[in-house]
Amino acid sequence: MDRLPPLNALRAFEAAARHMSFAKAAEELHVTPAALSFQIKNLEQHLGLPLFRRLNRAVDLTEAGRALAPGTAAGFEELTAAWRAARRLGESRTLDVTAGPAFTAKWLAPRLYAFAQAHPDIELRFAASLRQMDFQRDAVDVAIRYGYGPDPGLYSQDLMDEAFMPMMRPDLAARYPDPDSLASAPLLYDDSHAFLNPPATWREWFRAAGLRATPVPAARFSQADHALDATLAGGGVLFGRSSLAVPLLASGQLVAPFPLALSTAARFRFLCREGQDSQPRIAAFLAWLKEEIGRYPNGLESKTLLPVTELA
Repeated sequence: MDRLPPLNALRAFEAAARHMSFAKAAEELHVTPAALSFQIKNLEQHLGLPLFRRLNRAVDLTEAGRALAPGTAAGFEELTAAWRAARRLGESRTLDVTAGPAFTAKWLAPRLYAFAQAHPDIELRFAASLRQMDFQRDAVDVAIRYGYGPDPGLYSQDLMDEAFMPMMRPDLAARYPDPDSLASAPLLYDDSHAFLNPPATWREWFRAAGLRATPVPAARFSQADHALDATLAGGGVLFGRSSLAVPLLASGQLVAPFPLALSTAARFRFLCREGQDSQPRIAAFLAWLKEEIGRYPNGLESKTLLPVTELA
């Protein structure tokens, strides 16, 4: 009969198999090594086979232990995820949002006060990360991601139009009044969108603008917010994303003086689990995002948008 052994005994085995140490497993589970060893002995009696070879100050899995370890690890991971999901149903105030570091720093963080004023009943929790999230395992309600999709099994909505274009401080715009003058400008590269295919870089923009010069980087940045900070400090001319720079362009801190911009199929997307978009906290956050996006004209209507697919 496939009657399962006690859960505590399985938990003791899973921890010991993961650490390959009874002492470390006991420390993780906040029990004594003797208590943990007793649980594992009970499990071995239940199975009728040894699970560990006890060595001098070490342990090793037997064949039965190796057969059991992957399933117990996966089972406890699934149980933990399910428990988190169930607990979240009772957390009516909090909304856990993950977004990339640049979007969090340049777009979300400056607007938190506005959201708190509009929704005092919702507590936002942010995780700035580009890691692909598992909504159940990672206890995340909403993800804002930049890229192409598709996003199978998730509710997905594009947030804003996007284009790539040269941008700089107004004082630099006076020194580099036309595209030809950019050949001698300090060019800043934002490598956070290097994954785009086809690419959208200074090289493609120079070619689209009919410039024969080869763009030479003055500095490269792995994070878009760092590239924008350097541009605001007057460090050079950035080939940047309109979506992140919209507030800076609208306030006049940066300008994008040239009419040509490159467009791609990549977008910022609002993601949540399928069917959760109507959940009150998530729906309120999405409606607020749309309202905030609509407050700033993106200026793209005055640009000639050239899809990068036509340059490939």
